[in-house]
Amino acid sequence: MPGNNYTVTSTGTNDQGNHYCHRDMDDGSSAYHYSNQDGSYYYSNADGSTYYNSGDGYASYSSSNGDTSGKK
Repeated sequence: MPGNNYTVTSTGTNDQGNHYCHRDMDDGSSAYHYSNQDGSYYYSNADGSTYYNSGDGYASYSSSNGDTSGKK
């Protein structure tokens, strides 16, 4: 979120070669993302929204109130 300070609490690459990063925000919320070898990636944002991209043309977004959208 803009203007929100955060601390990276964990980051690295797992056994499958997928990268991940977890952040704790100063307001007590948290966020994380991962990116995979196949080109897909996923974000879980501090405001409760999520974003997924398959890496092959499909993407979906879910807002913090549960509204979703997707396209290919």
